[in-house]
Amino acid sequence: MSVEALAAFHHRYLTCWQQSLGQDPVSDKPDHGPAETGRDSEGRALWQARPRDPAGQFDNVAKALEIELHPALAELYGHFYAGNLHFEAPFGQGELLQVWCDEDFVYLQENLIGHLLMKQKLKQPPTLFIGLVDELMLVLDNADGSVWLEVPGKAPHQKVAESLAALLDELKPVTQLPEMPAPEVATPSFGQRVRIMLSHLMPSGKK
Repeated sequence: MSVEALAAFHHRYLTCWQQSLGQDPVSDKPDHGPAETGRDSEGRALWQARPRDPAGQFDNVAKALEIELHPALAELYGHFYAGNLHFEAPFGQGELLQVWCDEDFVYLQENLIGHLLMKQKLKQPPTLFIGLVDELMLVLDNADGSVWLEVPGKAPHQKVAESLAALLDELKPVTQLPEMPAPEVATPSFGQRVRIMLSHLMPSGKK
């Protein structure tokens, strides 16, 4: 089950931070969230994954698009509030997206709808974004739940795991302190960051 694999990775992630840096993981999220345990001297949020009850669902997304979504999507995003998870894997370094607060979850649903509508427009099989690896998206194949790398606007090109659970088992936590933005520059929210990724999906290349 992906939920158990995610809980295990959260435990490894927290242990890695506490053993390496003597503190909870750090997030650059500017807003407060249920997972927050405090703030460091730079004003960054410290956090530990907090179970979500009831779990978040994507029924509205499935209904809006008349599509059945792979259950791994809700297993990844619906069961915890947490900061994004930085990792190292055989296919590169990246971050697994997580939901920081309820507003994040709403943005996530909106952006998934936008992503899936664009896939329909491009006549490509549906994928579900779950993370970032450099300039690539880490996505679930909605048909079978396998995990792939995808260039925005193109079909997935490299399979990296047979399932979300298999992916989580092979990820190595990375302790990465986020850089504080300049005072006049706001840190992009979860929704803003994904919107930036989705802006590259326009076939004409316009943003």
